[in-house]
Amino acid sequence: MQTIYIKTPLGTAEITGDVNGVSAISILDVEREISNEIPDFLMLAVSELNEYFDDKRTHFTFKLQPQGTAFQQKVWHELQNIPFGKTVSYLDLAKKLGDAKVIRAAASANGKNPLWIVIPCHRVIGKDGSLTGYAGGLWRKKWLLEHENPSNQQTLF
Repeated sequence: MQTIYIKTPLGTAEITGDVNGVSAISILDVEREISNEIPDFLMLAVSELNEYFDDKRTHFTFKLQPQGTAFQQKVWHELQNIPFGKTVSYLDLAKKLGDAKVIRAAASANGKNPLWIVIPCHRVIGKDGSLTGYAGGLWRKKWLLEHENPSNQQTLF
């Protein structure tokens, strides 16, 4: 596994992966030195993330290898089905998983998402439309949702 750091509009992102795929992407609250050298196996991830922030990409194609339980993997897979520019509630997510009673477990798995932006946990909101917990901070969640919102609204929240 190799870890690199790139600059994004929301701070420094840490990307970890190897030839088998990217296992983690996270946003840091501390400054890190930006990586000058990027291994070939992480180049596509860096390129696609930059395109996302430049409004030139709405989905990702690089290989993922997130590590988690079978249930977490199921939740993360379902999160990837949320269309760009759309949101779902935690209750909607639980229902898509087949059981509204797993709402807390689904929310917990959502919070353990190891692939920031790529597995779009930021697209999950409260059933009343409110922004709710986000590991990267609610201000980043708001920014991401507004970035992805295709309408010309002044602000989403």
